[in-house]
Amino acid sequence: MTHTVTLIPGDGTGPELAQALETVIAATGVPIEWDRQDAGLDVMAHFGTPLPEHVLASVRRNRVAIKGPITTPVGTGFRSVNVALRKELDLYACLRPARSLVGVKSRFADIDLVIVRENTEDLYAGIEHMVGDDAAESIKIITRRGSERIVRFAFEYARKHGRRKVTAVHKANIMKCTDGLFLRVAGEVAESYPDIEFEDRIVDNMCMQLVQKPELYDVLVLPNLYGDIVSDLAAGLVGGLGVAPGANIGAEAAVFEPVHGSAPKYAGQDKVDPTAILRSGVLLLEHLGEDEAARRMDAAIAAVIAEGRTVTYDLGGSAGTQAMAAAIAARVGA
Repeated sequence: MTHTVTLIPGDGTGPELAQALETVIAATGVPIEWDRQDAGLDVMAHFGTPLPEHVLASVRRNRVAIKGPITTPVGTGFRSVNVALRKELDLYACLRPARSLVGVKSRFADIDLVIVRENTEDLYAGIEHMVGDDAAESIKIITRRGSERIVRFAFEYARKHGRRKVTAVHKANIMKCTDGLFLRVAGEVAESYPDIEFEDRIVDNMCMQLVQKPELYDVLVLPNLYGDIVSDLAAGLVGGLGVAPGANIGAEAAVFEPVHGSAPKYAGQDKVDPTAILRSGVLLLEHLGEDEAARRMDAAIAAVIAEGRTVTYDLGGSAGTQAMAAAIAARVGA
């Protein structure tokens, strides 16, 4: 069966990372027809938006996409394309695994965490306004529906992948209505999964515990803003955003992506580490039901990085983006 997948290369270093992804996916033997769609800064002048409607239509049609990084201006300009995709396609679950790789410098070893972040509400939804000239107000919205479906997603993921525990992360000691609702709903959903341990942690304490004793945790489920922060913390435990995969999943579509920036100053230099987009490709293959190919690709990425011979500068090597991808592709096909 041939899978049709929307490929959004992105801007900055995105196109060369997308090329690396195509090389390695091809080596798995999984038949994928790429529906290539451009979005980001490079299309603004022509379409007047970084996310043209035909790009959204492609993702809706194919129901699955993978994208390279896209530049988001800080403080001014258009809102994040990533946020727009989540909103337009109702990609309510952000999946961010954080697993250690031998050969990636980190203060920790044997980390194996999964962060499940609610993607559509909370403060991160950006419902805010000025109050006069000297104050600003942001509205935090937590709903039963949003809380229930993200917690259920976390438990279903845990059950499918043989995980042992789900931890709900919140600040219900202070925000008793909003985070209180999230925590209450999480406890209700947990009753339907007696085979999986359930607990909760206050978010500030959770951050401390992830640094002190991350081995105690497994799957974390969080409202949007806490999830954004804690998922980057978890990425830091395993070497940083350069090796961190990501997925945004809804009932009708899924978009996979590396979570680092577009690094425009390195564009066209064949220099950046492709690990994050390749590990996102592993998640893509799993989503497509190509589990055996996903395992082979994941193992090949880990093996090449552990050997340390054909890796990019950030991993201690001197190889370019495409050379590292070629080495991984060769290992996948071996």
